[in-house]
Parts: sequence; structure tokens; C-alpha cells
Amino acid sequence: MVITVPDSIVKNSGLTEAQVRLGVAISLFQMEIFTLTQAAKVAGLHRVQFQEELAKRKIPVHYGIEELEEDMKTLNISF
Repeated sequence: MVITVPDSIVKNSGLTEAQVRLGVAISLFQMEIFTLTQAAKVAGLHRVQFQEELAKRKIPVHYGIEELEEDMKTLNISF
């Protein structure tokens, strides 16, 4: 899915495209709609970089079963 935000709106906000993407990702993460990994992808950041952005904003990281399963798949670990 592609979401288009007119350049004029972004320009008038004073934000960069990256800041808009990060804001959307953080919001959806906080609402527990996106996992940490999903939100990081939307933001265009590595998961660790996204966690650093959350830490700067004092936003707690909720790490649940779904995130653990994603990490296990990434590491090719099975139980």
C-alpha cells in the first residue's frame, strides 16, 4: 500500500519526508497496531535505530510474542 501526502502539506508542516514516516511509524507502534519491526520498516530504519528514536522520546518498547517470533525467524531459530 502506498500513502501519498502532497508535497505542499509536508512542506507547510516544516517536516521532512523521513520525519513524517517516523511520526506515522511511532504513532502506529504506540497504538500497538504495528510491531517494532513493522514500525521500523515503515520509518525506513533498522530496528535498533527505531528503538533509539523511541528512547529519545521516552516511549517504552513493548516486546511481545509476535516480535520474539519475528526475531527467531530472522535468526533462523526454532524450538
